[in-house]
Amino acid sequence: MINLTLPEVEALAREAHAAQTDKAGRPYAEHLQAVAEGVRARGGDEEQIAAAWLHDAVEDEALSEEWLRAAALTDRTKSVVRALTKRAGEAPQAYAARILATPGALLVKEADLAHNADPARLSALDEATRARLEKKYAHMRSLLGLTAEEAKGEGS
Repeated sequence: MINLTLPEVEALAREAHAAQTDKAGRPYAEHLQAVAEGVRARGGDEEQIAAAWLHDAVEDEALSEEWLRAAALTDRTKSVVRALTKRAGEAPQAYAARILATPGALLVKEADLAHNADPARLSALDEATRARLEKKYAHMRSLLGLTAEEAKGEGS
């Protein structure tokens, strides 16, 4: 089987999330692109960049687990996507443990958290939402052993 190229993965992710916006009302593909660029900037490889484009696809039901299982992607890319897919009712500790146990997943999550916690992005939200998300992201960074500087890419 020939694997999808990065431009093909990007196009597929953009199409799958086309109707979706983030909490600030921006096109969701902007977040995916920022995470993919963050992975690249942190020295991630093509498999991790592909996973960055797809990291929310199954969780957001933009693509199904069945699609992922059959997709022309490496097993490592699929494993990273699965590791980053939160499960209903899952404790943050279990989610973090799965990320830490999956080769390549921590770098993608680090880039995801960095973009999610970007002050410019958070400034578009109301104070209560911003405070809740800042606390949530800081807790996840702690569970993953990331400092705030690493999450921003300054310590990588």
